[in-house]
Amino acid sequence: MRETVDLYELQLRVREGIEEALPSRVWVSAEVASVQVKANGHCYIELCRNRDGRTVARARAVIWRNVYGPLSIYFRQAAGEDIRPGMEILAGVQVSYSELYGLTLTICEIEPAFTLGAAELQRRQTIARLEEEGLLDRQKELVPVAVPYRLAVVSARDAAGFGDFRRHLEENEYGFVFCVRLFEASMQGESAPESISDAIAAVETAAERYDAILIMRGGGSSLDLACFDDYGLCFTIANCPVPVYTAIGHDRDNHVADMVAYRSVKTPTALADVFIDALAAEDERISSFGTRLRLAFSSRLAAMNSALDLIASRIRSADPRNLLSRGYTLVTDSAGRVLKSASSVKAGDGIRVLFADGTLEAEVKSNSN
Repeated sequence: MRETVDLYELQLRVREGIEEALPSRVWVSAEVASVQVKANGHCYIELCRNRDGRTVARARAVIWRNVYGPLSIYFRQAAGEDIRPGMEILAGVQVSYSELYGLTLTICEIEPAFTLGAAELQRRQTIARLEEEGLLDRQKELVPVAVPYRLAVVSARDAAGFGDFRRHLEENEYGFVFCVRLFEASMQGESAPESISDAIAAVETAAERYDAILIMRGGGSSLDLACFDDYGLCFTIANCPVPVYTAIGHDRDNHVADMVAYRSVKTPTALADVFIDALAAEDERISSFGTRLRLAFSSRLAAMNSALDLIASRIRSADPRNLLSRGYTLVTDSAGRVLKSASSVKAGDGIRVLFADGTLEAEVKSNSN
């Protein structure tokens, strides 16, 4: 006869074995699969571990109400955001086993420094991979248009940064007008990298051709902005044929997306200044051409006037009236032909002698030549 054991007895043995093996708190590193905060204040978390694209471990965890309140406040202050799915955490847990509910991990502590450290490690790995693939400087090789007019903005529609950008752009002191189109995307969280990448792809395939793609987000916590260190998003930016400009976070933030973009500034208003300044520089360049043309025309006109003055002077010098005014006379025959030699007339010929103040009619009495 086979040896049998009652289910309850089996569960008791399992519980006793777990309690004996893990009598005190242990630190467990895992990824958060889901988070639910109940109306009664208890927080239920599902933890998992993924390897090679598949889930290899999963466990239920709970943070009781009396612990969750202060713990969540501390974590938010240290990490900059609440516990969320996709986050890597290091939790101090008490392992227990229930005959009815199975294995449960009761979380007593969570170390926010570990979560930030995991993100930084992932960031460094992303940079190394992009550098190895020759993608870090690919955008820098693009040549932007001199007059960027059509701008594609990738942002959340109601983002304050996008609003600041539009106001600053539209109220520029020069009165420049830009064509701006929003390609809406999620700008934080687990879905952000794919959402932003899809928006960039939409710009590339749009019927209109855009001069630049502007990715902007008006700051946030380190974990809020961790999506901008995602390899897939940075790969998309690096391979985009349109110059990509980023304005993500504040002065203290520097993301991999900033590194692979054509150019990075810190705020959306600073990004607006980039394009205002580009048009102002082109306007100044065109104005300088106008000044140079005016100077060249003036110089040419002055040279032509000088040449005309010289010609006029020569004409005046050759005018017989000028000679007559200086006391000379001009002699012509009766037909009005200028006599240049005495031998051209003979005695009895009529001649005319021209003075500055009149003409005399005369007759040649003799010619001694």
